[in-house]
Formats: sequence, structure tokens, C-alpha cells
Amino acid sequence: MSEQTATREQPVDVRGPRFAAWVTTVVLAVVLLTQWWWLLAAQLLVFAIGGFAGLRYSPYSWVFRTLVAPRLSPPTEREPTPPLRFAQSVGFVFAAVGLAGFLTGLNWLGLVATALALIAALLNAAFGFCLGCRMYLLLHRISPSH
Repeated sequence: MSEQTATREQPVDVRGPRFAAWVTTVVLAVVLLTQWWWLLAAQLLVFAIGGFAGLRYSPYSWVFRTLVAPRLSPPTEREPTPPLRFAQSVGFVFAAVGLAGFLTGLNWLGLVATALALIAALLNAAFGFCLGCRMYLLLHRISPSH
């Protein structure tokens, strides 16, 4: 999907990505503790859907919209989707490297890549600091086309 198409997506309630980050944090922590490659593969799929198909299609976004958001007060703050989708794509890369590590017997690579993704997810979940979103903004700031 092009950036132009992605920017047409509606801004999202900021609580949704933080909810997704908490779920991701738990999933990646379990992967680190168990080295269950299949669970990392499932998280890789979640990152792929959110990053490449769109946040509205992400399973964690669906859970938030369907089960959590209706029980909350209306959102007071929204954020644009392109930086969030970029962050999901970055998560996809780290999960892919981690999965490749586990599947090829390079468990150290699987653990390091998973730990880095976990740190990024935890920063967003606990502090609202989206590392991938910051990378997106920095790249757009230094891009010659902007």
C-alpha cells in the first residue's frame, strides 16, 4: 500500500496501539522465556497484517475496537496511522530475524532480535514512546523529498 493510501486511513485512538503494545509485550516475553518459534511466527503475522494490510485488519486492533474500546470513554486523543504502520513493519523485520534465528538453530539471534522487539513494545506500552513511530518521523524529516 502506498503512503498516499495509508494517509487516507482514519487516525486511531491512542489507547489502541498501547493496548496492542501490551499484548505484544506479553507475547514476546513468553517467546523469550520458552523459545517457542511458532508463537513468534504468530506475532510475525500480526506485525505483517498491521504493517502491510493496515491497522484496521490487525487482530489486536480488532480486539481493542470490539471488546475494549466500547467499555472506555470516548477517545480524547488520536494519532495518524502511517507512523504506526511503519512501526509494525519494523516489528515485522525484527520478528522475521528472530524466527530465522530460532529455525536455523541460531537461538542467540532469535533471542536478541526478540528481545529488541520486546524492548520497543514495552516502551510503547508502558511509556507511550513508540520507537518505530519516532524512526518514521526522523526518516521523513531527513528525506530529500520533504
